Amino acid sequence: MKSNLEKRFKYLYTGERFAIILFIPLSCLINYTYPNLQLYSLLSFWISFCLLLFILIQGTYYWHSKWKRLITEKKSKTPIKTVRLLKKMKTINIVIIISSIILFIIDILVHYPNLPIKGLLINGFIFIFAILEFINYFYIQLSYDNLSDIKYLIKTKKLKRSCLSKDFKHTL
Repeated sequence: MKSNLEKRFKYLYTGERFAIILFIPLSCLINYTYPNLQLYSLLSFWISFCLLLFILIQGTYYWHSKWKRLITEKKSKTPIKTVRLLKKMKTINIVIIISSIILFIIDILVHYPNLPIKGLLINGFIFIFAILEFINYFYIQLSYDNLSDIKYLIKTKKLKRSCLSKDFKHTL
C-alpha cells in the first residue's frame, strides 16, 4: 500500500509541475501565433493565468510535501507546516479570484467597443479552469482519475471532500 501511495503522490505532484512548465510556453505560442486575440494586452488574462499557475504551484507543493514525508518519515499525514501555509494561500487565492473578476470588467470597459472577444473567451476559460482547480484543492475533489475514486463515486453518488479540505479540518 505504501508503495502505491508513494507512486500516487509522486504522480500528482509531477503532473501539476508538468502543467506549470507546459502552460507558460503554450501561452507564449498562442499569443505569438494568434496576435489578434490580444491575450497579453488583457490585464484579466495576466491575473487569471497567474492565478492558475499559483494554484498549480500550491498543488505541486502540497503533493510533494505529502510524498516527501511518506518516503522520509513513513507517514502519509500532511505536515502541519504545509497545511498552515496552504490555509493562508486559500485566502490569497480568494483575493486574486475577486481581483480577476474586477480586472475582467475593467478590460471590457477599456477595450469597448473594440473588444477582443476571442481573447476574452480564452481568458474566461483560463479563469474557470483556475476556479475549478481551486475548488478541487480546497473544497471538493473534482478529479477522479483512478479506480478507487471512480468506485467511490459510483457507490456513494456524491463527490468527495478534497484531501486538503480534510487536512484543514484535522490539523487546524
